Amino acid sequence: MFTPFPRMPAGPYPPIDPALFSQSATTAQTLMNDAATVLKKLAESRSFAASVMSAAQEGKTDEVKRLIRSLGIRSKTDIYFNPDGIRLTLSPPPGAFPCCQLVIGLRWNVFPPFHG
Repeated sequence: MFTPFPRMPAGPYPPIDPALFSQSATTAQTLMNDAATVLKKLAESRSFAASVMSAAQEGKTDEVKRLIRSLGIRSKTDIYFNPDGIRLTLSPPPGAFPCCQLVIGLRWNVFPPFHG
C-alpha cells in the first residue's frame, strides 16, 4: 500500500535532489488529467453516471471498472463504493514507479440524519 510520508531515519538528511519529487509531480499531473476525464464524463452524461451507479449498487465492481476504463484513462484505478457513494484511487499504471496517488470521493446518496 502507498504510504505518502514514510518514517525518516534519525540523523542528518541526505543531500537535496528534487529529481524524484519533480517526476512525482509530473506523474501526478497525468493522474489529474485522467481524473478530469472521469469527472467530466460523470458530470456531463447522466446516462454514463446512471450506468456507473447501477453497476455499483448491484455489486458489479468489474463492470464499474470497465466503464471507467472505457474513457481511455491510463491510470491504475482502484474502486470502492457503498450506498453513499464511490471512491476512485488513481495510481501510475502497472510497471511505472509508484510515486503518487490521487483519491476522489463522490457522493450519490444523502440519507436523512438520524433523530433518536
